[in-house]
Amino acid sequence: WALHLENVTVSLSGQYECTFATYPYGTKAAKIQLIVKAEEERHYLMKVWLNQTLEIPCLEDVTSENLSTYPLKWLVGENGRKEELVSKEPSCPAVYRNSSMLHGQRVLLGLNNTLKVFPTKITDDGRVFSCHVLFHPERVQRSSTTVRVFGK
Repeated sequence: WALHLENVTVSLSGQYECTFATYPYGTKAAKIQLIVKAEEERHYLMKVWLNQTLEIPCLEDVTSENLSTYPLKWLVGENGRKEELVSKEPSCPAVYRNSSMLHGQRVLLGLNNTLKVFPTKITDDGRVFSCHVLFHPERVQRSSTTVRVFGK
């Protein structure tokens, strides 16, 4: 006996009960609490040398789902503000935002939706780059990567 839910949304969160009659033991019941998370976020730390290429994967451990079929965007955070760098819709070219220009056109969307920053500058130290993938209007996965830049 199983309950199959498709297109799961936050509104499906709650307690579910399965009740059935057995003979000769009578009615049996089981309850389960379902919690649907709207967002998931993973945090990473990446170390890179000054003037090298920084390549950040979008969602490191997503292997079964092809990210190219979902809308995604890359943002950069600094001093409590977040600015969008680049966004990508399925089957469309990447769109670079004004803040990409502020970074001296050092930002490029690479294969598998990685974010490439070249060359790294000392001002990149401590910045948080985050990737947001919209799998469903109520299911967003995020990864945030804090960058540490080292000089030789």
